[in-house]
Amino acid sequence: MAPSKERLPVMADVARLAGVSHQTVSRVLNDHPNVRAETRTRVLEAIDRLGYRRNLVARALVTRHSRTLGVVSFDTTLYGPASTVYGIEQAARAAGYFVSIVSLTSIDRAGVRDALDYLAEQSVDGIVVVAPQRSAARALADLPSGVPVVAVEGGEAGDVSTVSVDQVAGARLATEHLLGLGHETVWHVSGPSDWLEAEGRVEGWRAALSAAGRRAPEVLPGDWSPRSGYEAGRRLAGMAGVTAVFVANDQMALGVLRAFAEEGVRVPERISVVGFDDIPESEFFSPPLTTVRQDFAAVGRRSIEMLLRRIEAGERWGREAFVVPPEFVARASTAPVRP
Repeated sequence: MAPSKERLPVMADVARLAGVSHQTVSRVLNDHPNVRAETRTRVLEAIDRLGYRRNLVARALVTRHSRTLGVVSFDTTLYGPASTVYGIEQAARAAGYFVSIVSLTSIDRAGVRDALDYLAEQSVDGIVVVAPQRSAARALADLPSGVPVVAVEGGEAGDVSTVSVDQVAGARLATEHLLGLGHETVWHVSGPSDWLEAEGRVEGWRAALSAAGRRAPEVLPGDWSPRSGYEAGRRLAGMAGVTAVFVANDQMALGVLRAFAEEGVRVPERISVVGFDDIPESEFFSPPLTTVRQDFAAVGRRSIEMLLRRIEAGERWGREAFVVPPEFVARASTAPVRP
């Protein structure tokens, strides 16, 4: 059945006319070598007959480069993902590439697959997937054939190359700073449990306490929002013996500071507070927030460099992983413990 005159033909129409799968059409469009000559010819004839993106497809098949990169991201309302996407886009433009961005509101295998297929249909040369959640990393097991992919964060994303900030090291820096100021232990307000970054920060916090021979208090769960930090701060303000708190991001730290101010808890005189991310507003909190900076520009630059290497080398390039070190930023929200 031919597509109606009211819409342009899509990849599924090509697959139906050629009598092949959606994935086979994608492989042909991306010039994947593992397609039989007869099948390739049948798909190309279907493309000709349907007029499926003739100009873009023809150019991509001739030059093998569209000078366009795809980006798949999640929840760009948050500072970290939004800054990561911005860093990627700037690095891509500096390398002479256009960027096509797909932002997903829900993270599941079907959603990721649809986004990847959409970008593959645009004949992008490669794709960067910002995968900060475990469910997103699992979805990377189902990738379109022939399209180079790099994941930002992504954990142990199978054979996919990754670029990430060392969340464990950043959490250790924050915790060790507080312990070095004489605090007996450090409480932690965490991010959501399914976020890889939150997991890494919990791991680094626990490791620093364990190395110092200190007990790890219960984790106070948050959801990255100032509201969740505020609720955790109210709990902490009512607890005896709390002198230091490491908060998993600066937005939640803002909520903690607000709760402490309302409860008459002075920072840092009674409780020291450290955040994570170094958002632009953090130096203007009251007091200015001690935090851990993530270099999102470096993440963007490294992910694009890695992706371009994979585009150039094709399948000969193996998996690689690059870790960007965090930077500790000391401000006025921490101080030595008072006797």
